[in-house]
Amino acid sequence: MTNPNPRATHELLLRQLALYLREAEEILAAWDAYSDEHTGPDGWPHDEQTYGLRQSQRDGDTWRSFNRIRTGAKALVATAEVHLQALPKRSIHPHWAWQISCLNTALGRISALQSEWLDRRSTAPASARPGTGEYDGPLAERNAEAWHHLNEWALHGQAVLDIHTAVQHHRPGLTSIAPAPALPGPAAPPSPARR
Repeated sequence: MTNPNPRATHELLLRQLALYLREAEEILAAWDAYSDEHTGPDGWPHDEQTYGLRQSQRDGDTWRSFNRIRTGAKALVATAEVHLQALPKRSIHPHWAWQISCLNTALGRISALQSEWLDRRSTAPASARPGTGEYDGPLAERNAEAWHHLNEWALHGQAVLDIHTAVQHHRPGLTSIAPAPALPGPAAPPSPARR
């Protein structure tokens, strides 16, 4: 089934990306403040176990925030690539193509990690439920392995928004060209208490 309004879907994805960028920045700022306070001058944590738990929380919060755009991220990247081709060369920032490439690479790794997690979960014993080590351990591993790639999206995702703005300025009638997938319901944002 095709989406009846690809422009509206693309606009929604752009808003969700902007929200992810803000939340990722907040999550990282909270982590940096925690890390600064709980490590010595040599960079080693005062309490490795508590530090590790807090780092795991950072990873999980970042995953949950990104999850709202995960299924539409490929369409965002594909549309940005097409839009780059439509823009006049004088309007293209030299770093945009590289940033879009970084996003694409990071998304490939995020998708692979999610597939590995789903495969692992499907073969886990019935006792592996949220709140158990059999479930939470592999989930934390996925989040930890994904964090660098999620951070790449936090660092370079603004390029997608900037390209969209440039296209709207130079080619106002140009809409989302790449087909966007149907979107799931919005994911719950990380709770303030968990930040």
